[in-house]
Amino acid sequence: MTKNLISSLTTGLLLLAGSSAVLAEDEVSFKVVPVEMFACSYNEGKGPADLDKATAKWNAWADGQGLDSYAAWTLTPYYYGPDQDFDVIWLGAGKDAVALGKAQDAYLTEDAGVRAGFGEVVNCDAHVNYASLQFKAPPDNATPGNSVLTFSDCNFKEGATFEALSAAMDKWSMHLSEAGSTAAIWHWYPVYGGGGEEFDFKWLEGFANFEELGGDFERMGNGGGYKVSNELFSDLLDCDSSRAYVAQNRRSAQLR
Repeated sequence: MTKNLISSLTTGLLLLAGSSAVLAEDEVSFKVVPVEMFACSYNEGKGPADLDKATAKWNAWADGQGLDSYAAWTLTPYYYGPDQDFDVIWLGAGKDAVALGKAQDAYLTEDAGVRAGFGEVVNCDAHVNYASLQFKAPPDNATPGNSVLTFSDCNFKEGATFEALSAAMDKWSMHLSEAGSTAAIWHWYPVYGGGGEEFDFKWLEGFANFEELGGDFERMGNGGGYKVSNELFSDLLDCDSSRAYVAQNRRSAQLR
């Protein structure tokens, strides 16, 4: 897929933000949720306990600002390769793009030492923004708390369309639900902060814990789910192997 097509697709997704467009009877909604990620490394002599303290100070400040439509997690690599050259990811999401922008404006103008507190603990080499589409909801459609997240980078094959992928995702989500999977599935399309991406979108899955991740492993392998997956996606996508992260919820908000 050319970069012009990617740009057109992303623009189309953003125009759907806040809409009630629905694919099929399982009500996969194309409300777009904006997310931001910082890829960070600990400063010398600093570690997770220091980040906990900085986050607690940020949370107290955010309470005072009334930022009740911004959710946040920190992600620690668990299954990863040498290209994951950071220690921790800060993941934030707004109920909508205005809510995310409000949180960002407040953070950039705060004078309580919150940003300085984070700066003493971590340095962040990347800050990127994505448009997130949900194809399979978490249980009760609740915003995930502490969880396990997996990420894969995916590219459309020649001739594949977003419409065809959406139809395949509808069938795949129903298959997983019928098989007993509680996994949530999102696709993230890059919007800001990247440039030169070698993928069209990121495929994310969320699990309550590693036992639930293992359940989907069994459904995919010994349960024959790979056959269904190949039938649905072999002509549409090329995706790399997943990275897995332990996600610690830092601030809660209902996003959908």
